[in-house]
Amino acid sequence: MCLGIPGRVIEIYEQDGVRMGRIDYGGVVKEACLAYVPETQVDDYVIVHAGFAISRLDEEEAEETLAMLREMAALDEASGAGKDEASL
Repeated sequence: MCLGIPGRVIEIYEQDGVRMGRIDYGGVVKEACLAYVPETQVDDYVIVHAGFAISRLDEEEAEETLAMLREMAALDEASGAGKDEASL
């Protein structure tokens, strides 16, 4: 299963005739093709799958999604999820 995490577009450029962008995921920056979301501008939020931005989000929706993911991570940490059985 893939989980789409919003990232903020920090730069848009063209590479070999293809619209590309640098996407910031909370300090981790990756490149993605923006061909499927041509209306995207710098500071927009996008969901990227396999190196392609597949949808655009408004800032409010992106922040809600990021807050929910942080809550899920906190719950996992509090419950001990992800620890191997040997450490139990």
